[in-house]
Amino acid sequence: MLLLGFLLGLAVGIGFWVWQQVQLNRYLGRVLQPLASHSYKISLPLIPRLRQEIAMVKQQRQDLQESLQTYQDLLDFAPVGYLQVDEENQLLWCNQQAREILHLERWQPGQIRLLLELVRSYELDHLIEQTRDWQKPQMSEWVFHPSCNDAAAMVKLKPITLRASSLPLIQGRVAVFLENRQPLLDINQARDRSFSDLAHELRTPLTSIRLVVETLQNRLEPPLNRWVNRLMHEVDRLINLVQSWLELTQMEVNATIQLQLESVELRSLITSVWETLEPLAQQHHLSLTYSGPESVYIKADRARIYQVFLNLLDNSIKYSLPSTTILVQVQALPKKDTDRDNFTFQIWEVNIIDSGVGFSQADLPHIFERFYRGDKARTHSPTSEGNSIGAIVGNGLGLAIVQQIVLAHGGSIKAMNHPETGGAWMQIQLPEVMANSQSQDYI
Repeated sequence: MLLLGFLLGLAVGIGFWVWQQVQLNRYLGRVLQPLASHSYKISLPLIPRLRQEIAMVKQQRQDLQESLQTYQDLLDFAPVGYLQVDEENQLLWCNQQAREILHLERWQPGQIRLLLELVRSYELDHLIEQTRDWQKPQMSEWVFHPSCNDAAAMVKLKPITLRASSLPLIQGRVAVFLENRQPLLDINQARDRSFSDLAHELRTPLTSIRLVVETLQNRLEPPLNRWVNRLMHEVDRLINLVQSWLELTQMEVNATIQLQLESVELRSLITSVWETLEPLAQQHHLSLTYSGPESVYIKADRARIYQVFLNLLDNSIKYSLPSTTILVQVQALPKKDTDRDNFTFQIWEVNIIDSGVGFSQADLPHIFERFYRGDKARTHSPTSEGNSIGAIVGNGLGLAIVQQIVLAHGGSIKAMNHPETGGAWMQIQLPEVMANSQSQDYI
């Protein structure tokens, strides 16, 4: 009886153990299934397979940690600054370049502190918040005034121009790449000063050469005077180049002081410019059409705005096809901008459209750059003699000067190709003082 009870208990125990093994195998099978699809091809018991998968996970984790360390080393060695903040704008990590740019002496790797405590920059903080809110990459450029704990060293710190590109990350984190633009700006300023000094030095000898050429013009008879006339043309071109460069440099340095603002009626100004250029336009049988208000008054420097339209209309005449029309369209834009005294400014848009060859797509981003000549198609123009081509001489500074004048007046200028005429389309926006009724006729 005792033996029968022992055997019955042993049978129940063995049955319970077998049931546990079956349940364990089923559980391990479910655990192993999502880990690796190739596990089904390995004919191993489940527990050795589990150990193998655990070892593979450990190896993958180690590989990921090594890759993360490699990327961190690359970022730390990168020539641009990099920093990362969490959802509360706490600085998680930054590389060596960012520490040097932002003067983060108080931050040590592993510390988590508010970025605003370490860097007093509203622009950087606003960029991060904007990136997190919009969940899109952002870019901003501003003048950064660094600070440090040492008062003596603080005096020696100079403002620098920074460009930042931000990227939204998971869990509200934001990554920011920083670029110190100050060395490039310093190089450009040094270059401009050198060119300006050179231009000043060239004015005196060029004036002397021109006086000599004028003397020779009066003393030489044809056909020898033909070479003197050509020399005079080249000397005048050099003088104009030097003067244009000096003018552009002065406007970039101190444009606002040079403006003599007064009330200028725009249509009469354009009419005056066209009358000046009309002899050149008649050679190509070109006409001008004005469309817009009868009177548009803007607060501007009359001589400077005259120079803007003289340059733009001169270009339109040079590049227009013979017997075509140059369009000048003026229209009012919706009032948007308001000053501190709650006075709303009217913005007037002036479109100058020709029927020439237009700009190539590759040239459009560089139209207002200095000395940029662009596509050869825009450096020649049909002359009045049928299809013959005549070279157009220019110094590549005209549109750069135009842009600086427009910007100095608080406006903007844009270069495009008109979809209907196929020619160049220059669009200017300027603030006005007053305007009258609409009309449309021909000049």
